[in-house]
Amino acid sequence: MQRDLFEADHDAFREMVRRFLADEVLPRHERWESDGIVPREIWAAAGELGMLGFDMPEEHGGGGQPDFRFNTVVNEEIVRAGATGLGFGLHTDVVGPYLRDLADDEQKRRWLPGFCSGELITAVAMSEPGAGSDLQGIRTYARRDGSDYVLNGSKIFITNGINADLVLVVVKTDPEAPGSKGLSLLAVERGMAGFSRGRNLDKIGLKAQDTAELFFEDVRVPAENLVGEENRGFYHLMAMLPQERLSVAVGSIATVSAALDLTKEYVRGRKAFGRSVGSFQNTRFELAEMETEYWVTQVFTDRCIRDLNAGGLSATDAAMAKLWTSELARKVADRCLQLHGGYGYMSEYPISKLFLDGRVQAIYAGTNEIMKEIIGRSLRLEDTQ
Repeated sequence: MQRDLFEADHDAFREMVRRFLADEVLPRHERWESDGIVPREIWAAAGELGMLGFDMPEEHGGGGQPDFRFNTVVNEEIVRAGATGLGFGLHTDVVGPYLRDLADDEQKRRWLPGFCSGELITAVAMSEPGAGSDLQGIRTYARRDGSDYVLNGSKIFITNGINADLVLVVVKTDPEAPGSKGLSLLAVERGMAGFSRGRNLDKIGLKAQDTAELFFEDVRVPAENLVGEENRGFYHLMAMLPQERLSVAVGSIATVSAALDLTKEYVRGRKAFGRSVGSFQNTRFELAEMETEYWVTQVFTDRCIRDLNAGGLSATDAAMAKLWTSELARKVADRCLQLHGGYGYMSEYPISKLFLDGRVQAIYAGTNEIMKEIIGRSLRLEDTQ
């Protein structure tokens, strides 16, 4: 089956991204995994090629192309190359829409040029030690004091947390508001007094991607750093989460594709009992099933990308895409590792890296249990009598 999602501009962009990864990233990525962080220079190199701000307005240094197919190309090629230390997806797919759609003109002038050039690296801080997918559990708070907000609290599991120059922090600004109401988004900038970073967290996968704890102790954040409307943070988050979850889905289905490509190549060359492993019926049946699941899922994911571009991707469809693709990626990575035999358990084989790096896809952007809850609510199964 041939995909019909992309046009000539996307194909040319893909070739450029592949060259960038081959020349600038892959020769150094193993070192970055050892260091636990990607150097800032690589962000500037990506920005110079237009990989970070293709959907931002041209007057602020962007490409003026709000087309998620370009995001998709970057995500797919990063997974295909195994360059999982690059936090570009979090920067462009997750933080980008908040700045593009919610920031005022003054904020855009301040932040977007650096966002597009790679000089200003971004993160979003939602999760807390006691609140992951549950936004109602957020305890980080900010009170208004004159022309500032005074921010206190902590966040955890923050991608780009060490490198980030600008962090969108989800905070409680109305302590009397029930549940997830009364939330706001504050842009906290590097160097603000009282803002500190904890350790670079040691993960089982995504070794080169910096993931940090963040701490806020009486941080004075100027009121002009409020992104969107005060106490409307929950609604802003709900509006942006479908794209974030689609970004995870794109990375997950790319993981499936990469795992299958690696495994088909391996079983053709690996011999057992005098024959290629690929010649055994079990191998053919396993790969036939996974190949079918891949294509059915790829078609659904591509439809979601089209819907997002048309402004019609629903929260339910995004949850379905994130749930199904990440579960499929987990299953396929495991089965493909099994087909590699003992070699699959060796760190130098790319399938083992896919197995570990892809595991988080079922956790972040809302756990898959939350995705099931979103989908389940849409079915309106409550007793109406």
